[in-house]
Amino acid sequence: MRTVDIIHKKRNGEALSREEIDFLIAGYVQGDIPDYQVSAWAMAVYFQGMSARETADLTMAMTRSGDQVDLSGIPGLKVDKHSTGGVGDTTTLIVAPLVAAAGVPVAKMSGRGLGHTGGTVDKLEAIPGFAVERTKEQFLQQVRDIGLAVVGQSGNMTPADKKLYGLRDVTATVDSVPLIASSIMSKKIASGADRIVLDVKTGRGAFMKTLDDSIVLAQAMVDIGTEIGRDTLAVITNMDEPLGPSIGNALEVLEAIETLRGEGPAELTELCLVLAAHMIVLGGQASSFAEAKDTVERLLHSGAALEKLRQFIAVQGGDAAVVDEPQRLPQAAYRVAVPAPQDGYVARIDAESLGVTAMMLGAGRATKEDRIDLAVGIKLFKRVGDRVKAGEPIAELYMNRSEPEETRRMSERTVSAFAFSEAPVDRLKLIYAVVTKDGVRYL
Repeated sequence: MRTVDIIHKKRNGEALSREEIDFLIAGYVQGDIPDYQVSAWAMAVYFQGMSARETADLTMAMTRSGDQVDLSGIPGLKVDKHSTGGVGDTTTLIVAPLVAAAGVPVAKMSGRGLGHTGGTVDKLEAIPGFAVERTKEQFLQQVRDIGLAVVGQSGNMTPADKKLYGLRDVTATVDSVPLIASSIMSKKIASGADRIVLDVKTGRGAFMKTLDDSIVLAQAMVDIGTEIGRDTLAVITNMDEPLGPSIGNALEVLEAIETLRGEGPAELTELCLVLAAHMIVLGGQASSFAEAKDTVERLLHSGAALEKLRQFIAVQGGDAAVVDEPQRLPQAAYRVAVPAPQDGYVARIDAESLGVTAMMLGAGRATKEDRIDLAVGIKLFKRVGDRVKAGEPIAELYMNRSEPEETRRMSERTVSAFAFSEAPVDRLKLIYAVVTKDGVRYL
């Protein structure tokens, strides 16, 4: 088998066999196939695409390239959730305790943030003492004991994906649906989940900017799950504005605690209940979505999910007292109110721009080597559709630096993320569609 023949075949729009895909990926990881040939193949995929079967074969080839987690020793169906990345997206910290409290085990591996999207691992590290690194035995035992563990991803999981993504990033082949879908799903499958729920973001603050593109990506990932026998469901959700009003690690932990108390923002709470309900159905603990939704609402309002969060924090070495005393979380030294420049209605909030502003404050990383300031970030006071008066605070900056020039610049960036209208503006739709192996159901 020759690499040049595989490139030629895909360049001409022909489907590759499983053996050809395995040969290419294994040879690339082992160093036998050079970057320039894999770059040519990736560009051919970019233009010619891949079938559902090819994409599933690519996913499994990347999955097999490194460590895989065996969760078979944990009773029940293990259900994982993945978000394609957003701003103010605190769902894992809320959904995981809800689902575990319902009796569906959650054994989750999460990543760190990069760019304008936050990482669950960084948020958890805002809790004093919380340990995101666990041995395999500790990880599995914790899920058996309390039904929930969230840890950092293994350094040797899907090395093919890491290597291929680095190449795609410098060869203009990142935004290829088969390559994106296989990248995401290879990590989920290597993590060992039996069932997968995907939160596919769409809009200004998402990787996929249009609803049509987001549905195409969701269908590709659901098709992968179907091809390899892992039930997969995708929910298409809005990221034209931040999901929750808090952007920043400690701020988002506080928001998760408030939500599990039943005091969280409406949009974040609703999406978490929807995602958790789908996970419970896939996990076999409810026969219908309506039944599952009733279950998670009861767990939220009874305090059972909050108690599961408290238990989860304590078992992973964190200070569980933060649940009742959130002032134990890292605190920013300065708070700066950002006033509305005019009367009117909020017509737009640029989620991506605010995510970048939070990163510039220190809440995120521009490069993998950057250190995060866990206390800083942005708290929004308005959503699209809200009425505002000139001078009224629309946001607050949480900062640990007080240089006047930086404060001015960050305030201006925050204001520029908002657009205003003199006429009333409708609120944005939260959930657009649900994608399953049976097709797309628009909501």
